Amino acid sequence: MVGSRVVVPLGTRVVTGIVVETNVTLGADRRTASDERRITNVKPLREVLDADAFVPPDVVALARWTADYYVAGVGDTIPSLLPPMARGGRADGHKTSRVAAITAAGLEALDVEARGSTGSPRASRAQRTARPERVEGSTGSPRASSSQHTARPELVEGSTGSPRASSTQRTARPERVEGRALSPKQREALELLAGTPTGIPTPVLASRGFAADVISRLAQHGYVSIRRDRVDRNPFLASDPAAESPRRLTGEQAAALGRLLEMADAREFRVALVHGVTGSGKTEIYIRLSAAVRAAGRRVLMLVPEIALTPAAASLFRQAFGERVAIQHSGLSGGERHDQWQRIRRGDIDVVVGTRSAVFAPLEEVGLIVVDEEHDSSYKQDESPRYNGRDVAIVRAQQARALVVLGSATPSMESYHNAAIGRYERVVLERRVFDRPLASVTVVDMCEEYAAGGPHVILGRALRSGMQARLERREQALVLLNRRGFATAVFCRQCAGTIDCPNCSVSLVVHGEGSAKRARCHYCNYTARVPPACPLCAGPYLEQAGFGTERVEAEVRNACPGARVARLDRDAIRRRGALASLLSRFRNGEIDVLVGTQMIAKGHDFPRVTLVGVVSADVGLGLADFRASERTFQLLTQVAGRAGRGARPGEAIVQTLYPEHYSIQLACRQDYPAFYERELQFRRAMRYPPIVSLVNAVVRSRTFAGAMDDAADIVQTLRRCDRELRVLGPAPAPLGKLRGEYRAQLLVKGMNRRKIREALQAALASRPDLQRRTVVDVDPLSVL
Repeated sequence: MVGSRVVVPLGTRVVTGIVVETNVTLGADRRTASDERRITNVKPLREVLDADAFVPPDVVALARWTADYYVAGVGDTIPSLLPPMARGGRADGHKTSRVAAITAAGLEALDVEARGSTGSPRASRAQRTARPERVEGSTGSPRASSSQHTARPELVEGSTGSPRASSTQRTARPERVEGRALSPKQREALELLAGTPTGIPTPVLASRGFAADVISRLAQHGYVSIRRDRVDRNPFLASDPAAESPRRLTGEQAAALGRLLEMADAREFRVALVHGVTGSGKTEIYIRLSAAVRAAGRRVLMLVPEIALTPAAASLFRQAFGERVAIQHSGLSGGERHDQWQRIRRGDIDVVVGTRSAVFAPLEEVGLIVVDEEHDSSYKQDESPRYNGRDVAIVRAQQARALVVLGSATPSMESYHNAAIGRYERVVLERRVFDRPLASVTVVDMCEEYAAGGPHVILGRALRSGMQARLERREQALVLLNRRGFATAVFCRQCAGTIDCPNCSVSLVVHGEGSAKRARCHYCNYTARVPPACPLCAGPYLEQAGFGTERVEAEVRNACPGARVARLDRDAIRRRGALASLLSRFRNGEIDVLVGTQMIAKGHDFPRVTLVGVVSADVGLGLADFRASERTFQLLTQVAGRAGRGARPGEAIVQTLYPEHYSIQLACRQDYPAFYERELQFRRAMRYPPIVSLVNAVVRSRTFAGAMDDAADIVQTLRRCDRELRVLGPAPAPLGKLRGEYRAQLLVKGMNRRKIREALQAALASRPDLQRRTVVDVDPLSVL
């Protein structure tokens, strides 16, 4: 049936697949947007692993829609549905623990020992088990958690879904031997087990001094049974979140919640855009709305854009819903993702919190999907299938007749446009909770700073004095620069040459200082030592240009010698657990100044932060991308919103070379409606989304001429297929060479996405050799 796993031959290999359709007639033409061929020469299945659906059929249908809409193969989408350990076939991926439990024969043996030593019968079995001894790690704990040993029978992967006893459980047949005496250690072990009738894990027994051979001999005599219990690996923090008293809603929050509850109660597909300023209490609305949906017997999917935001969101939902919350994201270990996925599949979960891939979680009876920070580009996957998690979530809600809530202080142009034309319901929150003011914003013209302090100024005078004042008041500060590394380029003052990546058309970025200095490509990860002389002319006049977060961190340390400074970017959190540890330290006040990229600007709530500094606010405005102004406005508005979320007011200092640019000016005023109207004028004049639909196609080749010629063939075919489409290109892509391949780009605009997709597929079908070398991005968030 649809959703079951099967073992199939594929060429010379044998692989595990998912059934996506049944009752298909051999020889019939299959014509869908992502699959156009005649089904012939079908091989028989080797084995069916699941009698029932392993993946819910509605999730399989969602994956097929995703493949069709984003012009990808179904085989690219299906792996997103499965936990890592379920993709290889039979292995169920469960972690188990050996548990020893006393048997009736063991209790009888204790009685015999007691009568033999005292001449009187020992306390009865009921009396002994009525006063259990608490043993740390035992399965007899009164409150089971997701990280403890599961006492119920294990679900065997590939079964029909009904529980059955694990095949690894075994109880030895009692060996009755008259006069057999227990050793002191055996008797002590039985007494301990008698106090915990449900059993104690053997590692816990070993930690109490009972060797494995002691337990084994007791099992051989039939005094102890040994079974294997499933252990769910716990991805949450070691301590349970402390419960908080319910917060009182503001008038705006109560009105917004009431409107959303009406929409949820209708049990119809609806989309609501919650447009609330930073700090307006959107999360509290999500939690209360989730509680109402859950009380109505339906489940909730909560999406966040970054892994960094998952722990905080999951903690808040666990405070409200306890163990009925699971998380899903790629930062978990394979075992943790597997166990969380299985809990969702078994129906043990009511709320799933995760990043974009969680949209494919096997959650049934979905009644609410929340997409927090819906504007964020992290919802868009940058490899096939290039889906947008927000848009797939909307389609899933449509299939489930559920409510979708899109939340943001800076909505995407597309979402706000849909609300403006009445396609979405717009719910507005214009004030912060407790009537706290928005952060005051100061714009610093860096041309004046360069005139006063020279061309190498990184931290302006206002930002330096602002940080020092916060340190004196024992407050915290955030400093944003959306660019990694120490220096962005190395050039020669003699020949003007630069040190470039041999695989990509970009300069290498310098990381580290002193002897640890290395030059690295941020696209292909090529790394080289920074040479002492120019590799082109051998001149000794190499100079570093530009700066990234590593250089800003060093400047902050120099400006504030006594400050505790840390950096948050992709380079600083490569080690597992480093991200959660760093955020926890900053939240607990162990760090005074946190320097970082856009990762520090998204959704975090740090009450002690009263200053936000933005270095090079215009760093993204020069990109060859029609969304450059939108991204700049969103980033500045979001990061300014991190200041003043506690009792003390906040301030944002924005350093820029373009203080008059409308995206910077309106972000400082946090005036989204004005920005939307101004940006919409540009989009309408240039025919860009949301006015039209857009598809970006990039053709790769080993030579520049080959890429341009192949792209030209596609353009000619597109123009013949549909004259209503507007095709721009071919042209060299802004990133002309990537990982050793040259890239040519073309943009296709039109009013109907399906027509664009079908025309592109027809063009690629005429050149089968290009299908593997052409990247098709529907609704792109970047055209670089």
